[in-house]
Parts: sequence; structure tokens; C-alpha cells
Amino acid sequence: MKASPHSENRRVVVIGAGPSGAIAAALLKRQGHDVLIIERQRFPRFSIGESLLSHCLDFIEEAGMLEAVQAAGFQTKHGAAFGCGERYTDFDFRDKFTEGHGSTYQVQRADFDQLLADQAALQGVEIRYEEEITAADFGGPRPSLQVRRLDGSDYALEAEFVLDASGYGRVLPRLLDLEAPSSFPLRRAVFTHITDNINDPHFDRDKILITTHPEWRDVWFWTIPFSNGRCSLGVVASAERYEGRSLDLDSCLKAFVMEAPNLKRILKHAEWDTPARLINGYSANVKALHGPGFALLGNAAEFLDPVFSSGVTIAMRSASMAAAVLHRQLSGESVDWDSEFSTPLKRGVETFRAYVESWYDGSFQDVIYYERAQPEIRRMICSILAGYAWDNRNPYVAEPRRRLRVLAELCATPTPA
Repeated sequence: MKASPHSENRRVVVIGAGPSGAIAAALLKRQGHDVLIIERQRFPRFSIGESLLSHCLDFIEEAGMLEAVQAAGFQTKHGAAFGCGERYTDFDFRDKFTEGHGSTYQVQRADFDQLLADQAALQGVEIRYEEEITAADFGGPRPSLQVRRLDGSDYALEAEFVLDASGYGRVLPRLLDLEAPSSFPLRRAVFTHITDNINDPHFDRDKILITTHPEWRDVWFWTIPFSNGRCSLGVVASAERYEGRSLDLDSCLKAFVMEAPNLKRILKHAEWDTPARLINGYSANVKALHGPGFALLGNAAEFLDPVFSSGVTIAMRSASMAAAVLHRQLSGESVDWDSEFSTPLKRGVETFRAYVESWYDGSFQDVIYYERAQPEIRRMICSILAGYAWDNRNPYVAEPRRRLRVLAELCATPTPA
């Protein structure tokens, strides 16, 4: 793509006004930089990923948005609960190994994302909605983008640096041929929002509930309650688990729920008032997290799996890290995006990856349900579930696979008679 001599020139362009884009833009604006966000959709818009981890609030606070989030009336979240048949266990994020926020929120993303974007705008970030990046050229002296407006007209945009926070849209990975296959098997998620009418005394609205199918340990459900009496409900399974089931998504999801005794009981009065949706093959990866003139944030770079709600945390962490490195670069300092951004970001992602893999092979499920677990080990595991996957002082972060393997073997060992 050849840049037009009449291109608009901006210092930083952020693609996408979701959580990572809004936070990165606000952080750079607070450092005095000119920032423009290009967002393809009109907000508010639906998005999945409603259960925030505690670590998210560290970045919301850093971006000057915490007070607004606290005042918005979102559902408080203190931790995560797990159920399978009649088995139950939970983790309280306020009792964890790593320092940092304990309580967090469960949010309807349309409202939450709009709030963060509005907060970025209030800090002086310009956001252009319903505009789409259609081409990108990073071969010249400055990155050059082609932008299409809602009316079909186009204009050229140049910048010193571009941050791709486009999430599942994965704009630069597509345009620059950066897509790479994910190491995770293909899975599908069928989900909806319902009026839950939950009156079960054993259900804790201050926690996400993750339920494992009583027959198949690789099939699980999320139940995420909101403050307005509704909840997000979904099932995740491999393609083979959907074989022979109804092609109607509502019927399919309801049938799965009826197979989980705890969900059947908890949701017996639910009103299924919103058509179910499908996400197929959501895991993604890229060849590189950065290149000359650009860096990839959050889901635009890699998405693992929704089981531990790590997506928004990784997105916000990447936004904070990229903004810090970019600020130094724009200030004239010499930076190394590999050692200061990619490598440290991947460490936490790899920690989450180890726990996701261990979840699906069943060994981490043995760990969380283990009834004789040492309190300090549970606090270390709790820190990771709360999002603090970059704290190398935690042995289960520093050596996740080895520690998990040893712990899983211990938890799977039958108790002596």
C-alpha cells in the first residue's frame, strides 16, 4: 500500500477500543502523547469474557479508571467456585499469595467496554467509531494505514507507532500474515445470557461458577452472575462432544445443562430469553508479538482458552507493558521490545497455558478438589486464578509444569486405608 502525500499524521494509532486499547491509549495520553483509536464497531456492543480477574484492577487503576468502574454497579466478584456432580470447592481471591487487589467484578462487557472507552475519551483520547483498517504498510519510514469510514469513503493515516488491540478481529495478524496455528485442540463454546432467577442458598453470586460435566472432564460450563439478576452461561467442548446433538444452539445448550446436576438444580427457574451464540475454534496465536512500528495486544496476539477467564487480564497486562515501552521509545530512549515486552509477557501466558492444559487432562481438577491441600499451596494456586501469573516469587508461577505435575501426582494418590 502506497501512502498518500495527504495522509493524516498521528503519533500513536490504536486499533480497537476494547479494554486493552482503551487502557493503552489512556496510559499513553497520561504521558502526554497524541493517541487516536480506530474502532470498527459502534459502542456499546456485545462481547464475551465477562468475568474479570483481580489483576485487571491493577491496570484499570493505573489508567485512572478505577473510581468510575467501582461506581458503575457491577457485580462484585471475590473468587472462583468449581463444581462437578456433588463435589464443590472454591477459592477466595482476597486470600492469596500475591499482593494486589482481591475483589474484582463480573461485568456485562457492552457496558464495561463502553465505560473504559468513555474514560479514555474523558482523558483526551480521540476515538473514531465505525471505521475499519483495510490495509497496512510497515515497509516505509512510518507505518501507514488505510481506513474505511462507515459511508464507504477511505483515507490514509500515518503514525509513529501502531498498537493492535483489535481482539478477535486480529487486524494486523491478518493484514501482515502473522497468523500462526494454536497448540490447543479445536473447541466450541455455546453460550447465552439468561434471567437466572437463582434462589439456591448454595450459589454464591460473588464468584464465577465453573462446572465440569459429570461424565466428561474435558467438558465444562461457566456461570457468571451479574448484578441485575442475569447471568452469562456457556458450555465448552470439543467438536466430538457435540456430535448427535441438536443443531439448534438453544436446545443444545439446555441439553448440556440438564446433564450437570448442580446446574440443573441452580437454573431450574431460569428464563432463557436470549438466543444462544457459538464461538468455534477460538484459540489463536501469532508468529511475533511486535515488529518495526507495531505491537500486538491481548487477543490480537494470542488467545488460549476461556476456562480461567485469563483473556482480559492478558490483554490489560499487555496494554500496560506496551504503553510503558512505547512511552520510553517515543521519549527518545533505546528500547528492546523482545526483552521488555514479548519475553516477560509470554512468561505469564505460558503459566496460564500450563494450567489450561492441566485442566483439560484432568490433573488440575484433581488438585483443586483435593480435600487435604495445604493452605499455603491453595493460596499460591489462588493467586494464579486471580490473574497474578507473572509473580515469580510464587513457586507455581516460577515452575508451573513441574510443580503442577508433582502436586497432581500427590492429589491423585489414594488415601491409605
